[in-house]
Amino acid sequence: MGRVLQPHELIERSIIKKYRKELWNPFIVALKEYQLINTGDKIGVCISGGKDSMLMAKLIQQLHKVSDVPFEAEYIVMNPGYNPENYQRILDNAELLHIPVKVFATDIFSVTDKTCKSPCYLCARMRRGHLYQKARELGCNKIALGHHFDDVIETLLLSIFYGAQLQSMPPKLHSTNFAGMELIRPLYRIHEKDIISWKNYNHLEFIECACRMTEKNSVHDSKREEIKQLIATLKKNNPNIDKNIFNSIHTLSLDTFIRYKSNGKEYSFLDNY
Repeated sequence: MGRVLQPHELIERSIIKKYRKELWNPFIVALKEYQLINTGDKIGVCISGGKDSMLMAKLIQQLHKVSDVPFEAEYIVMNPGYNPENYQRILDNAELLHIPVKVFATDIFSVTDKTCKSPCYLCARMRRGHLYQKARELGCNKIALGHHFDDVIETLLLSIFYGAQLQSMPPKLHSTNFAGMELIRPLYRIHEKDIISWKNYNHLEFIECACRMTEKNSVHDSKREEIKQLIATLKKNNPNIDKNIFNSIHTLSLDTFIRYKSNGKEYSFLDNY
């Protein structure tokens, strides 16, 4: 009779067996296509406590076991001011999933709660800065965030509809404030619906968005939720609409654009007309 698997082992097996096509394979494809992890990297895996970042941590843990590319990882949890229930849920899930987290506290929620203008933008900037700083303290040269396929296409449409610009979410980028540091997005090709399916299959309960603004206002009022619903509606007539949006950022033709920016410099189609 074989050894009885522990809960975290069953969850790990589901990633590489049942959800291999939906989770493991696109994870590996993204790593290779965008060259996200290289020999000698030390990655700060940033865990917010939601389903996306927790799955990312398990994927990177599994990769560390089997990869021919030697790298190291630190699993970082920042507490920006979660309520006690959410904070405890994160710790309990880390223990259940056998993720060796390192926790540090900040006062981000307290600061942004007092800000009337663009609190979400300020929160995101402060979060990233603190994560870079902690990762650097731990000797990391990269931080990994849990943005997935749906985040990518929603961000593109948000930038068009509400920002009046074509701006995407790249799979990796250099930090402008922390020299030598990079940000990577290992879930870039993984669909949110497959993350949800994996979560439900394993009967896992993660925190949702736990920011103070969400506690005050319904998440369904957000512009991102509006875009999510729009894509779902469009998919009824064209099931490939999400894939087409995603593929469009891989096939951009600059020759057809009136004006664009590169490395902070603005260019016009008239420059070479």
